[in-house]
Amino acid sequence: MGKIIVAGIGPGSKQDITPAVLEAVRQADVIVGYQYYFQFIELYVREDCECIDTGMKKERQRAEQAFELAEQGKTVVVISSGDAGIYGMTPLIYEMRRERGADIEIVSLPGISAFQKAASLLGAPIGHDMCIISLSDLMTPWEVIERRIKAAAEADFVTAVYNPKSHGRYWQLYRLVELFLQHRSPDTPVGYVRQAGRDEEVVKVTTLADFDPEDVDMFTVIIIGNSQSYHSDGKIITPRGYYNITSPKVGEDRWGLRNVTKPGQQIMIESFRTIESELSRHDYPLDHKWALLHAIHTTADFDMENILYTDPGAVETLYNKVKSGELKTIISDVTMVTSGIRKGALQRLGIEAKCYLNDPRVISLASSFFDKRSGKAERSPLTSESITRTQAGIRLAVEEHPDALFAFGNAPTALMELCDLIRKGKAHPAGIIAAPVGFVHVRESKHMVKPFRDIPKIIVEGRKGGSNLAATLCNAILCFDDAAQLKPGRDL
Repeated sequence: MGKIIVAGIGPGSKQDITPAVLEAVRQADVIVGYQYYFQFIELYVREDCECIDTGMKKERQRAEQAFELAEQGKTVVVISSGDAGIYGMTPLIYEMRRERGADIEIVSLPGISAFQKAASLLGAPIGHDMCIISLSDLMTPWEVIERRIKAAAEADFVTAVYNPKSHGRYWQLYRLVELFLQHRSPDTPVGYVRQAGRDEEVVKVTTLADFDPEDVDMFTVIIIGNSQSYHSDGKIITPRGYYNITSPKVGEDRWGLRNVTKPGQQIMIESFRTIESELSRHDYPLDHKWALLHAIHTTADFDMENILYTDPGAVETLYNKVKSGELKTIISDVTMVTSGIRKGALQRLGIEAKCYLNDPRVISLASSFFDKRSGKAERSPLTSESITRTQAGIRLAVEEHPDALFAFGNAPTALMELCDLIRKGKAHPAGIIAAPVGFVHVRESKHMVKPFRDIPKIIVEGRKGGSNLAATLCNAILCFDDAAQLKPGRDL
């Protein structure tokens, strides 16, 4: 009785064929394979060896011929590109042996796969956990393929893509990119190689955002990096973890940004990516999503998706005011808010965060605040009682910083006081963060803010809020330039 040797001949270069495969080719009585592949082994085939070549999509026919010849006592080598066990002939040969009930010895010889060859040309993109997905839906329903794409994207696998495109399959790769962008940063490295190991070889490196599906064909293998992958000198590297997070260039981290040397930042980055993957929607505008990720990270409360309101472009607008020097002061209703605003960010941007709650003037004037012009004691716009300390603090703050960013995380009366001062023309805030918490006047205070259409606003609607939320929303503004890369926490 003969035997069948299933041999992977590699991606296409004679130098990439293993010695074991070459020896099998030399010993073969018959070689069966797709006609295109014979050009890569013709130098090693014996003169008396029978070569049976068939066209594309004749895999089952080739397997049947191999069994018929092996049953005649011949040593049959079935050649397959790459590794015959990966989208190749090996699984079919084993299945057919079971189907036929054949007593034929089968030997599987591994080969260098197309994704391995592509990876070597791209640098080291598969240095960590990875998966391979074929976009061919000839034998696998697209619904199954799409589930696998989503799973790979969510799980942060480095992903190699086979059969990305054909004459009849033009849209599937677009859909894959769309799904990956829902779970990966736009700057995720992407590399693709056409005709790896062959004379027509083309190697390109880009990002997920800039990747053009029209630039590939059925002879292309695509490799998408994970959240740790980075570009370096035209190559893609996915670190295994042997080194701590260090910068490949002085002053830059492995993503080409600032140094990421603190474990806390790495934890925060991973947390943000987890939160992003679990959002119910993935089409939020970037500046709203940035604020939302901060809010959920601080509270572990995904209800923030329903209750966090931002004016269109509010976060970006406020960041640009900071960057231009127009916004220099943040005023809070309570000291816990200012305590939560990152000192590194304030120092880096030249911003002062102030709370007037413990100002001696506020303490002495809380129960009877005198208007300097009239000399008469003013009352709260809310009740007939004297104003609260937080209200008095906001009045003093408005006198000294009428154009500040005002952040409220505790006292609805303070927020309502600011609204009253805006209506009187005494305050012109650069922006408002409305996140007071509680049960009395809380909802009303937030409703009072919304009519000020010319003031950028971030509002935690309903009863929820808190100083921690107000502070983290300030932090989201101060580090908005890190939003596109989803790299929070540089000021930790």
